[in-house]
Amino acid sequence: MVRAYLYLAVFIPLTCFFSASALISSLFLASDRCFAWHARLWGKLALALNRVSVTISGVEHLPDGPVIFMSNHQSNFDILALLSLIPHQIYWIAKKELFEIPVFGPAMRRGGYIPLDRGNGRKALQSMDEAAATIQQGKSVVLFPEGTRSPDCDLLPFKRGGFILARKAGVPVIPVTINGSGKINPASQIRLFSGSISITIHPPVAVPEGLKRNEAENWMMSNVREQIESVLEH
Repeated sequence: MVRAYLYLAVFIPLTCFFSASALISSLFLASDRCFAWHARLWGKLALALNRVSVTISGVEHLPDGPVIFMSNHQSNFDILALLSLIPHQIYWIAKKELFEIPVFGPAMRRGGYIPLDRGNGRKALQSMDEAAATIQQGKSVVLFPEGTRSPDCDLLPFKRGGFILARKAGVPVIPVTINGSGKINPASQIRLFSGSISITIHPPVAVPEGLKRNEAENWMMSNVREQIESVLEH
């Protein structure tokens, strides 16, 4: 527990510094590209601070053009790992509460990230429309279809929103399996450990043609879940 508090004592100022730097730099440079550079470096430094190594495999599966990355979610270190090694410039769909944090929230907005109001169905649908428009401009987004962290590293039931987004945007879904982060930062615990995280990029799941909306979403949901689970360590 002491280690976790020491980590936060450095991580929080580091996050504030990078958020402020990204905000100021984006006034003079392309905001989303500038933010992406800051986010990648922030992620790498935050991992190194806790002596966490990350490996990635399957990048050869990534197609040209925009995609939707869908990953399992074991801990907050998932975000740092994906930011550090996903070769695409990525945009996050994140809960709206994060955008209300001073400095950090405005920086996320400048970076093109999309807030999701999970407590309001109409606003959530509006967020998905905004995300679909972002993707159709050639940008790739990342989301966690479980909607929250798994307490035991097993997959939780998937939310439908991400698959509605995939159907609306008409781009492939890239399933991603993360292993190891749950051991580094166990869910619902203020504890940290050093260790390694592995990221596996799976072949794309294309939006099927000729199916009704619900059928297409269910088909994608089943296939994405199957791929993520195929190499998930329990």
